[in-house]
Amino acid sequence: MTDAATGIAPAAPPASTVQTMPFSRAINAGLRAAMTASDRVLLMGEDIGKLGGVFRVTEGLQAEFGDRRVLDTPLAESGIVGTAIGLAMAGFRPVIEIQFDGFVFPAFDQITTQLAKMTNRHEGALSMPVVIRIPYGGHIGAVEHHQESPEAYFTHTAGLRVVSPSTPNDGYWMIQDAIASNDPVIFLEPKAKYWMKGEVDTAARAIDLHASRVVRRGTDVTLVGHGAMVTTLLQAAALAESEGTSCEVIDLRSLSPVDYAPILDSVRRTGRMVYAQEAPGFTSVGSEVAATVMERAFYALEAPVLRVSGFDVPFPPAKLEGAYLPDADRILEAVDRALAY
Repeated sequence: MTDAATGIAPAAPPASTVQTMPFSRAINAGLRAAMTASDRVLLMGEDIGKLGGVFRVTEGLQAEFGDRRVLDTPLAESGIVGTAIGLAMAGFRPVIEIQFDGFVFPAFDQITTQLAKMTNRHEGALSMPVVIRIPYGGHIGAVEHHQESPEAYFTHTAGLRVVSPSTPNDGYWMIQDAIASNDPVIFLEPKAKYWMKGEVDTAARAIDLHASRVVRRGTDVTLVGHGAMVTTLLQAAALAESEGTSCEVIDLRSLSPVDYAPILDSVRRTGRMVYAQEAPGFTSVGSEVAATVMERAFYALEAPVLRVSGFDVPFPPAKLEGAYLPDADRILEAVDRALAY
């Protein structure tokens, strides 16, 4: 249709770069973008090709890029990681999938004694651009070895970067940033979020791969967490608001290295902090963050930094996971204790 006065057809509105998609499809789209940008990006893992992975994160990619770039591997995690190390040495950027979190341990030796140390061993002359995707955490009622939170093992290992997106937009951009990194990246994907939908802006990168982010503003207590726990923290903050307590919520996003600036800024304003995680509390990511905040913001604190976590026991059978995993009520109990000081 033309303009009556000028006879010129109006310009078509610009195509929107914002799409709504599930977390799993956002990571799929991020992988596709990285593979399109560079033919050195390869995907490897058990059943990731024709099947598209247990959680269908790689669905359709083998049909699009071929079976020489999306490779189904034997059930041999140590062999998968070892092969990825060799491919990285040859100039490729392999992205491997560990089918479930509990299956990463057969590859632990390759990750911690080879992959993490290779660049240092060569005095920086050899890069290791390997991404290890690990579905992790609970909330899906799975059986033993299929629900774990192994992040502390990897954050303790020098030479590894460890990140965990909690939204579809972060999933889309962070997987691309991880692939672009010349260091090995442990990419932890919260299984509970695979079906969560959210907006993804495919044109505008939000923030750096290793930046933490304030996702809700507040004035009384700072709540910090990562992965699936961020949603639980937001639920707790909404309940606290209804009771007259204003909670600020921070998504850690990067577990190693940790971006402390937004956390410290928040704690210096609120004077109180609670860290929540699915993993057991002893020698955990939450332990490290709590200790660092108490060292760097001691005089701003009105109460000790408190932690809410899974219990120090093996992840329980599915029927008991509700008692094991922190929920909004347990977080609110910690908020009340912090405010009581």
